[in-house]
Amino acid sequence: MSKIIETNVLIIGSGPAGYTAAIYAARANLQPHLVLGLETGGQLSTTTDVENYPGFADIIQGPWLMEQMKIQAEKVGTVIHNEIIVDVNFQTKPYLATTDSGIQFKSKTIIISTGAQARWLGIDSEEKFKGHGISACATCDGFFFKDKEVVVIGGGNTAVEEALYLTNFASEVTLIHRRDSLRSDKILQNRLLKSPKIKILWNKKVIEFFGSKNPISLEKIILEDTINHKHSELPVSGVFIAIGHNPATSLFVNKLNMDKENYIITKPDSTETSIEGVFAAGDVKDKIYRQAITAAGMGCMAALEAEKYLAELD
Repeated sequence: MSKIIETNVLIIGSGPAGYTAAIYAARANLQPHLVLGLETGGQLSTTTDVENYPGFADIIQGPWLMEQMKIQAEKVGTVIHNEIIVDVNFQTKPYLATTDSGIQFKSKTIIISTGAQARWLGIDSEEKFKGHGISACATCDGFFFKDKEVVVIGGGNTAVEEALYLTNFASEVTLIHRRDSLRSDKILQNRLLKSPKIKILWNKKVIEFFGSKNPISLEKIILEDTINHKHSELPVSGVFIAIGHNPATSLFVNKLNMDKENYIITKPDSTETSIEGVFAAGDVKDKIYRQAITAAGMGCMAALEAEKYLAELD
């Protein structure tokens, strides 16, 4: 017999958005339940140094920050489940969500905060240097590469924007693209080409990362020419992978309105989705800012909107 849990608010996914939603919902006496999901703490759980989260003058660690949010959510009354939601049904009220172990949640509202994952190159040595020279967020980590030579990999808007942003810190920025033309908007391309700090390597792809082991530090990359397949080396201090993100929304395909990249669409100035009482917060709906602080802010919004929805429902 499946275990059935009835609740006012079910939060799917952890991370800054989920934990903040839980804190606000619990303080409103809504007795929320939060399902951690596959990646507890979201992207911050794999982020080392965090220097831009308000309230901390010194550098803090991403996993520590997520653990503190989790503790705070539990302390104010959130019930946290180390489960994975594998199915949702928005056709019934209350809404139904089922975990991989068979627990069924019947909830009057649902807050989706399943986040997004950066796309990586998939090279074995890439994993070794993540957080030690390899990043997927220039806004988060660009400051650590002041007066150093860095590389941005990609050819779309995100890659060009990251490269332009990094000129505020780096002594030189090299954009590496596997083709001979960029996919980004022309206005961004013009800004890129005019920047004296940026150079472009066309028809190149990274095939290997090298660096020191103790401490772990990236020192150079190996490139392969996509036309003649010749190899070359490039000394670098940092590499920013900018080939896109994948929102964790496969669970909601054909159940909620999404854009062409499968980010959940919410109403203007709101976190409410195409189904009333179902809200989305954080990177699962935000492909522009993708910051811990903006995700936390949206988590707060979602909880407040859920509280208002429940009040009107009653």
